[in-house]
Amino acid sequence: MDFVSTRGGSEPVSFTEAFARGLAPDGGLYVPRHLPLLPQTILVEDALPYAALAWDFLSLFDSDHDSEHLVDIIDRSYGNFSDTMNAPLQQLSDNLFVLELFHGPSLSFKDFGLQLIGSLFEEQIERTGVSINVLGATSGDTGAAAIHGLAGKKGAKVFVLYPEGRISELQERQMTCTGADNIYPIPIQGTFDDAQAIVKELMSDLSFKEELRLSAINSINVVRILAQCVYYIHAFTQLPPDNRDDISFVVPTGNFGNIFAGWMVHQMGLPVDRFVVATNQNDILYRLFNTGEYRPDAVRPSHAPSMDIQVASNFERFLYYHNEKDAKATLAQMGQLKADGSIKIANFNASNFAATRSTDEDILKNIRMVKEKYDYVVDPHTACGFQSLDLTSTQVILATAHPAKFPDTIREAIGETPTDPALEKIKQKDQVKYPVAATADAVRQFLKENAI
Repeated sequence: MDFVSTRGGSEPVSFTEAFARGLAPDGGLYVPRHLPLLPQTILVEDALPYAALAWDFLSLFDSDHDSEHLVDIIDRSYGNFSDTMNAPLQQLSDNLFVLELFHGPSLSFKDFGLQLIGSLFEEQIERTGVSINVLGATSGDTGAAAIHGLAGKKGAKVFVLYPEGRISELQERQMTCTGADNIYPIPIQGTFDDAQAIVKELMSDLSFKEELRLSAINSINVVRILAQCVYYIHAFTQLPPDNRDDISFVVPTGNFGNIFAGWMVHQMGLPVDRFVVATNQNDILYRLFNTGEYRPDAVRPSHAPSMDIQVASNFERFLYYHNEKDAKATLAQMGQLKADGSIKIANFNASNFAATRSTDEDILKNIRMVKEKYDYVVDPHTACGFQSLDLTSTQVILATAHPAKFPDTIREAIGETPTDPALEKIKQKDQVKYPVAATADAVRQFLKENAI
């Protein structure tokens, strides 16, 4: 399978090349040249083991690794999840289900993509003998998941930018208390969007990228998206047969990667009727799907910090498909967005999408409601998924993080403090972090001084 750039200015590349590069040389994002139909053997009555399903799906796109090698990579990626199903589906009522995506080592849905990416980086280093420097930005969970995937790995250093004071204390501790000498958590003064912009600028500097052998961990890396497609299929095959018609996936959404993965697998034949974009008060995507205008605004800190984003990177991939794979049109629109600060999308068709918006007050209210009505505790991001539910049809809400990562908000909502043994351990450890000025030049210099 070849991968092409959303902006059309780069040559098609293979799976391993798209993975290694992250961002295309023309500044676009890689997407598969075409989306194959899902084999009917995948949509079975009973759920396959997660690793087997991941192999069936990823084999449609990865023609670079032989079958046995890909099995080994997948087994290494998903063998350390705490639940044997990896992504178990919990039924709260007749039509209401929660897909638990927090059973990985960092207790967030990001583990599904970043455990695989960690294994692929390890394989790449072994295969090529070339060390790498991994660069990313995080609004909370990406950094912890990437670090868990790469901490202590030979031949790799990891540099993760994050907005200081705008993520939870435990999210920060997951990055800063590893004790691994190849990990560099970098707090900056600003927002996640500022951190993400620095990463994109450095990844677009092709000579610098080559000089330092930079690779990407954010969902600009297409393998992150492909890995996240798998759990939508896994959720569908766990549904009772009577709940497999008229399905909505409700997805807490910030950077649009998680829900884009679901939409992509829907285009491949997964029988889903709707995707509900559940935003917090940083509601650029809610406004997009209600007005057809994409207009970033100022970021406001919220109870759901991983969604405090106004520049949703993966929107470019969706725009490319909305433009019927017209890369020139996508390039023009991204240029207009950069020049004007917004774009109005003509003939915007979002028939498979709906959107909701939750204020901080809504988040607390939803956490209380779920606890009182279903005796279930959700984290603040997942709580956004319970806004304006339509229980006349099957609703599958993606639970994106363990509630123990946000004890202060949970305690404020229901008077309980959820815990997890892994998080309790890091509370006693010293933090190690490397503050750097929030400019591309300052981060570039820091990388030059510390890269492997």
